[in-house]
Amino acid sequence: MRVLLIGANGFIGRFVADRLLADPAVQLTALGRGDDADVRFDLATGSPGALTRFLDAVHPGVVINCAGATRGGARELTRHNTVAVATVCEALRRSGCGARLVQIGCGSEYGPSQPGSSTAEDAVPRPGGPYGVSKLAATELVLGSGLDAVVLRVFSPAGPGTPAGSPLGRLAEAMRRAMQSGDGELKLGGLGVQRDFIDVRDVARAVHAASLSAAQGVINIGSGRAVRLRDAASVLARVAGYGGALHELDAPPGPLRATIGHPRAESEHAGPMAYPYPDGCGSWQQADVRTARDRLGWRPRINLEESLADIWMEAACRI
Repeated sequence: MRVLLIGANGFIGRFVADRLLADPAVQLTALGRGDDADVRFDLATGSPGALTRFLDAVHPGVVINCAGATRGGARELTRHNTVAVATVCEALRRSGCGARLVQIGCGSEYGPSQPGSSTAEDAVPRPGGPYGVSKLAATELVLGSGLDAVVLRVFSPAGPGTPAGSPLGRLAEAMRRAMQSGDGELKLGGLGVQRDFIDVRDVARAVHAASLSAAQGVINIGSGRAVRLRDAASVLARVAGYGGALHELDAPPGPLRATIGHPRAESEHAGPMAYPYPDGCGSWQQADVRTARDRLGWRPRINLEESLADIWMEAACRI
């Protein structure tokens, strides 16, 4: 099976590439903006025609799109998350390869949900921020393309390679600095948020399964269990051997960038964000993952403690 992987050097894409390379039945070609890609191509600026010619030459059976941006202003997010997917869909429509498309979506497309509830694929998406809006627009383009396509809505990916700017990445970095400086207490903000964390290696397994299946539409990929970031911090402290006290700040001390749970886009310079949760998902998010089980035969295997241990191992190497 010939597979074209877009975004192989990203957080999720690297593990998808490893998973596919371990399958002897897969012939993998990586397309991306980096020098390490087999073929260099920028989806945000490249033309559908150029991509079509490449598809016709390689003739993949499956195209997996892991590319995208998680940070930046609305214009940048739209270019990399929406326009790029429009280019992929149009190129596949024009091409004679007839490839199946596996698009990586995100839980932010749903927006806020009721605490205690599990969000299923039939929930009406109401993204609460520009990132979720740009990803939802991409999903709608895929679903309306007429292609053989599936969108995997990945909730909160974690594990080795977790970006330093993510909540768990910032948490690990704050703990590393506290241990390095010998601080007996660690003051953190934004720990009340609850998210459905799923290990990136389990995500890669889901992508692999989706590429082999006939499933179409939207499929949630998560653990099916919301975890409070405060509890994740306690587990990380145990894994790291941090014996200090964890104190949660009642309110962010100044700009929201000072807190763990409230990242700040690089394009912003002053003042708080316009919405309280940067991913636009409110205080609670938990996936209903029954569709992934029933249609892909997929279940998560790696628990959060193992994911956090791997995040800490990478952070500790910077001490």
